[in-house]
Amino acid sequence: MPDRLSALDASFLYLEDAVTPMHVGGVAVFERPRDGFDYEQLLCLVRQRLGYLPRYRQRVLPVPGRIARPVWVDDVDFDLNYHVRRSALPSPGSDEQLFDLVAQLMARPMDHGRPLWEAYFVEALAGDRVALVTKTHQAVVDGIGTVELGQLILDTAPQPCEPYDHADTWAPRRMPSNAQLVLDAVSDTVQRPGELVENIRTAAGDAAAAADKLSGTVGGLVSALRTITRPAPSGPLNRPVSGGRVFAAVRTRLENYRWIRAQLGGTVNDIVLTVLTGALREWLLSRGESLHASATLRALVPMAVLEPDTVEFFTAGLVNNQVEAHLLDLPVGEPNPVLRLRHISHAMRVYTDSSRSVAARAMLKVGGFAPATMHSLAARAAGSFSGRIFNLVITNSPGPQQPLYAGMARLAEMYPVIPLARNQALAIGVTSYHGNVYFGLNGDRKAVSDVGNLAAMVEDSLDELKGTHW
Repeated sequence: MPDRLSALDASFLYLEDAVTPMHVGGVAVFERPRDGFDYEQLLCLVRQRLGYLPRYRQRVLPVPGRIARPVWVDDVDFDLNYHVRRSALPSPGSDEQLFDLVAQLMARPMDHGRPLWEAYFVEALAGDRVALVTKTHQAVVDGIGTVELGQLILDTAPQPCEPYDHADTWAPRRMPSNAQLVLDAVSDTVQRPGELVENIRTAAGDAAAAADKLSGTVGGLVSALRTITRPAPSGPLNRPVSGGRVFAAVRTRLENYRWIRAQLGGTVNDIVLTVLTGALREWLLSRGESLHASATLRALVPMAVLEPDTVEFFTAGLVNNQVEAHLLDLPVGEPNPVLRLRHISHAMRVYTDSSRSVAARAMLKVGGFAPATMHSLAARAAGSFSGRIFNLVITNSPGPQQPLYAGMARLAEMYPVIPLARNQALAIGVTSYHGNVYFGLNGDRKAVSDVGNLAAMVEDSLDELKGTHW
């Protein structure tokens, strides 16, 4: 049987256009070890691990006439050097220059005629650092057979890559002919005749049908619609996006969140959301927005879940697409940071008390840098909802608190880059790692050109909450 794209994955391809590329990104900054860490060493490392990610050497092949969903086939012309590229900043490159490059890279759609991932090795960062910028299409990372590349290349101890000890024996399978694609499609249609009508509607350019198909495919995510069904509050974040992007990042200390938690309770995730609420409040006021006391912004907050009979210890292969998206009204009109925290803690308790929610301690047991995969799954969940019911996406996935390495290079910082939907001008990814909490803010260049100001306000909001007299 052909390896056919799921309805969800196909919908991500159908709905993608030049201004809303549907790939998730990551920015990993490494300290260059004494013996160096260069492009060839990265190539060696990726080549060594690709055998664990067969999807990364496969491309999407459409079926003639779109009478069925596309299939995954081996890329007979696979070129690792095309997917792992090198770049450099004017030496010594600043973080701001790196983030400008990230914004440019994330704005570019990927070639659907090749495997849907890219990685950029960025040299000449100040402080003898290098960066790895990754892009992975949402159709690729499903959390079952395929995880994000960033999760696979990181280890808990430095490990030199020996290219001759890991010979690549991969040989692509022959690409099916058009006749075979049609024959397989007819066979599938006989078994599932209801899909034929939907495939024909999509072939005719019915984007609404594709969107309906997308929303109807994600089991469990409709819980968010049951939680809140009214439209999202109006504001500057729901604007048609352009083809340009801006990216900003913030690094804060995890101990500050733990200290606040010890004073009042709640979870670190509650505090992260409260800090972002305070930053969004100040940002809206700085743009001249009028905020009454009950004003809110609605965030789509994807959270990892497990079925009740699943053991606490799990691996990436058992994540099984279990990410549910919850809608949370952020109280940006509330001037008191303590009341903001109490409001958010109360609203989140219904989710975190669920027997299906995944505790942070369980997330930390996932092999490698699990947040890379979890952010991809969260973006898939967010992409399944109408932009009319939320203002922005916020994903938060805890990471390990011990150092990780790519080859011999120590991972110093990690920032997620969450894609924008058609009418969402801002998406925020949050990851904790080795004592720090990292925020990646991806914005539309026209609607949220001042995303750097919002990033600075994240630090101000944390200081405000930490300095409050409990």
